[in-house]
Amino acid sequence: MHPDDLQPLRERTIQLALAHAPGDGQHPTALPWLRLIRASAPALPVPAIYEPGLVLVLQGRKQAQLGGRIVQYDAMHCLLVPVTALPRGRVVEASADKPYVCLRLSCDTQALAELLLGADATPADRDADTGLQVAPVTAPLLDAAQRLLQLLAQPQDLNALAPLVQREIFYRVLTGPLGPRLRALAQGDGVARRLNRVIERLTRQFDQPFSIAELAALAHMSPSTLHLRFKQMTALSPLQFQKSLRLQHARRLLLGDGLDAASAAHRVGYESASQFSREYRRLFGAPPREDVTLRRSAAG
Repeated sequence: MHPDDLQPLRERTIQLALAHAPGDGQHPTALPWLRLIRASAPALPVPAIYEPGLVLVLQGRKQAQLGGRIVQYDAMHCLLVPVTALPRGRVVEASADKPYVCLRLSCDTQALAELLLGADATPADRDADTGLQVAPVTAPLLDAAQRLLQLLAQPQDLNALAPLVQREIFYRVLTGPLGPRLRALAQGDGVARRLNRVIERLTRQFDQPFSIAELAALAHMSPSTLHLRFKQMTALSPLQFQKSLRLQHARRLLLGDGLDAASAAHRVGYESASQFSREYRRLFGAPPREDVTLRRSAAG
């Protein structure tokens, strides 16, 4: 379908989204796995946690940088995140008249795997990168997104029908061009599936210490092979991945819960407050207290 043919459907979907996202920022919905995000201006790159799921842009454009790779996604291309990733993300196209608007649908890795296994059989591309993936937006995908937003105004139908539409949305993406690449996460005991065990371990227990030997055993790899393969998928070493998770969770505690730096550092697994402050500054560009002050000033 020509991009212009999707525009009427996209315009209706944008209006539905804006009704539930009246201002800039992240907007939770009655569905715990669906958030709406709106921005009225471009922004500088910031470290982010991209959890498994789908980012469907309705208007504007965003990019994510993972190592040396920059992924662009806009109203014609959605972003699929098959495993937890830690890129630097930024809105690059947005204005007050035409704000950046997107849907963020969470979906755990197991659910993605089940969908792939239930789809028409296509061979897995075991050598493919299974990090951030961009897929074209199709009319069936956009139509499903519109129906999902319409359900937000139908509370009597929401709990029964929304999960079915969620499954349809991911099905539309996974049965498209990305299917063979992502099937590597669902089939057998390939490299991607084994690396995902390590990523899930670090994500669930980011505040706990680990040894490379432990992670290598989990992945059925030698420590050197694990280090190489993990960095190919995430652009980080396992230790760097854990540090970034810890610091970003600490930032949420500082901004959202009002914890002081020492308490936040302890909560996410740091034993040394000074080490925490150094590494926080290295990632976010300012020490904890200054960063919190700047963020709050910018927000209001």
